[in-house]
Amino acid sequence: MARLGGTISIKVDGEIYNAVGNFTYNLGQPLRAGLVGPDGVHGYSETPQIPFIEGEIRDRREISLETLLNLTDATVTLELANGKVVVLRNAWYASEGTFNTEEGNGAFRFEGLSGEEIR
Repeated sequence: MARLGGTISIKVDGEIYNAVGNFTYNLGQPLRAGLVGPDGVHGYSETPQIPFIEGEIRDRREISLETLLNLTDATVTLELANGKVVVLRNAWYASEGTFNTEEGNGAFRFEGLSGEEIR
């Protein structure tokens, strides 16, 4: 039986960050919504979505939070336990930048111009 979930690895421009908990991602494919009238279904509309990778990371002494918060045009990779890699290109940091002292973790959200899944 294949491993489907669990261990992940998160990198920004090749620098590894300590992932905390669950991460989510969206490749940014168009969101489709059905269009219906009184005579039946007419088709669908599409609206763009912003590709993103989101979760929490652990703060470490060697990480510059100021540099992280100001990153733009970055490449972000999320390596999944099942062997897939999600790549976000031309990405920018898109969180408030709030970290806590109890567990030394904080929000991590990058949004980008494109996202892809590599198998």
